[in-house]
Amino acid sequence: MFAVCLVAPFSGASATEMLARAETRMPEDKPSLDQALAINKVLVRKSERRLYLMDDQEVVRSYRISLGENPEGHKLYEGDERTPEGDYQLDWRNAGSDFYKSIHISYPNERDKELAQAWGLDPGGSIMIHGLPNEAGDMAFAYTGLDWTNGCIAVTNEEMDEIWSLVSDGTPISILP
Repeated sequence: MFAVCLVAPFSGASATEMLARAETRMPEDKPSLDQALAINKVLVRKSERRLYLMDDQEVVRSYRISLGENPEGHKLYEGDERTPEGDYQLDWRNAGSDFYKSIHISYPNERDKELAQAWGLDPGGSIMIHGLPNEAGDMAFAYTGLDWTNGCIAVTNEEMDEIWSLVSDGTPISILP
């Protein structure tokens, strides 16, 4: 009976008739890169593994991210494989890094330095948004969905190209748990 209910509306209908009943509107596309996009903030939600490019409160783009191998909690010291949490700036970029392009996050701030020094540790500092390792090659698929960085925020190379073109140096970034 159940199978008959699913099949019945289409029984006897030609392909042309079914196409005529189909939804013909295209879903709303996100703005293309050649349209003027005003990215004035980057938001990272570590628990969601998402990076958002924002125009005020509106999400303009969203990306799946990989984090450090020890992703929970705020970065405390160099080598802890954590991604920092807090408010920073994207302050410079490197087209020739060990990973496919990179944009530096202004970690550590003064509070980060004080926390690490209180423990007698070095806070580290090369925290970036970047693409895959330059040598990933045919193994690029293996990085998808994994937390594999030493504390950076990683996206695919194609996504890094898009972020690189849309985000200016000096853009604020908030990294939330």
